[in-house]
Amino acid sequence: MTEENQICCPQFNPELWDKKVFNWENKRFVKSKVFTLFYMPLNFGSVMTKLVKKIEEAGATMPDAMCLGDHRSKWALDIYVGVDKEVPGVENVVLNGKFVTKVYEGPYSDTGKWMKDYDVYIKAQGLSVKKMYMWYVYCPKCAKKYGKNYTVVVGQVV
Repeated sequence: MTEENQICCPQFNPELWDKKVFNWENKRFVKSKVFTLFYMPLNFGSVMTKLVKKIEEAGATMPDAMCLGDHRSKWALDIYVGVDKEVPGVENVVLNGKFVTKVYEGPYSDTGKWMKDYDVYIKAQGLSVKKMYMWYVYCPKCAKKYGKNYTVVVGQVV
């Protein structure tokens, strides 16, 4: 396989995730921390490589290739990789509740606009956000390969 044909991220169908409501009950994730500098991840690749290795060693899979980011501060990002079973040797967590997703496409510099739009969308539904996650669907190489750079805002709502 040539480098040009290599794709590590599965193709994403935004219609399955745009303006959808999910009721998650014990949705499994493995969690890790990424160091950031003014929200820019510094060691994302190495953290993901270690997590994926642990997931594969456990015989687990990653449904939807979901990787949620929780930007705790300018200096730290918690990542949650969706898995189908418990994975030894890493932090396992479950998410429960009602989650509303909205898909955006474009450069990460538009994140501020997306957040404002998502807030308006959620309020129009008569809801409020309890916790918000960002799902950066493609790595930079796959975004270039597919010609799209999707981000899904995933909000736990009440």
